Amino acid sequence: PANAAHSLHGSLRHADTDPQRLAELDERMGLWMSLARRYRRPPEELPALLASWQDELKALDAASDLDSLEHSEKAAQQAYMKEARALGKARQAAAPRLAKAITEAMQGLGMQGGRFEVALAPLAQPSRFGLEDIGFLVSGHAGSTPRPIGKVASGGELSRIALAIAVTTSRLGTAQTLIFDEVDSGVGGAVAETVGRLMKQLGRDRQVLAVTHLPQVAACADHHLVVAKQSLDDGVSSSVAPVEGEKRVGGVAPM
Repeated sequence: PANAAHSLHGSLRHADTDPQRLAELDERMGLWMSLARRYRRPPEELPALLASWQDELKALDAASDLDSLEHSEKAAQQAYMKEARALGKARQAAAPRLAKAITEAMQGLGMQGGRFEVALAPLAQPSRFGLEDIGFLVSGHAGSTPRPIGKVASGGELSRIALAIAVTTSRLGTAQTLIFDEVDSGVGGAVAETVGRLMKQLGRDRQVLAVTHLPQVAACADHHLVVAKQSLDDGVSSSVAPVEGEKRVGGVAPM
């Protein structure tokens, strides 16, 4: 203890005991502890917190630099216009080829004389899809003027046009499942057989589900599911059951 007291007295003689400096340090320590309580952080984390806020402030200052923002906006617009114009040229080249191929496919689906067109109309303002609005026009028979597909095509025609598009673009398409609900509506005979063969062709590299009442179409399927309804005391019940072997023949033949 004597040695400790001697050491403390020696340190005291050489220490700066300026009361004003001591008050300044005490005030600073008090402020530091107050800030730690205010921001609910340990005192030792305050310098890192200050540094992070300073970095954020620099980022905000950079974001408010109008000259830099205008330069970035101009560069982005130039890059967009370059890609959009290239896309527009590719569309202009592909549209007539696609229209011709789909028109040819429609002829074999009971829409003789029908025509399919792809209309590219310039947009007033650039969009995220490019500089053109794309429309599909169709005429169901020879001599009629192609009009927007949703306004002139019946349900059966829409299904067959969808099939023609699917067949035409099947090599480029990425959809793994295609569903056709009574795509053979309004057709029969050789046309129905063509529909069945086209769907079988699509089914080579993807799953195709089709609802049909025509044996020519059903006969082309790899698998059959029979949908049946029956009346019960509490209502109507529907069932779906797979059929194999002779049951498949028995299911298709009565159709």
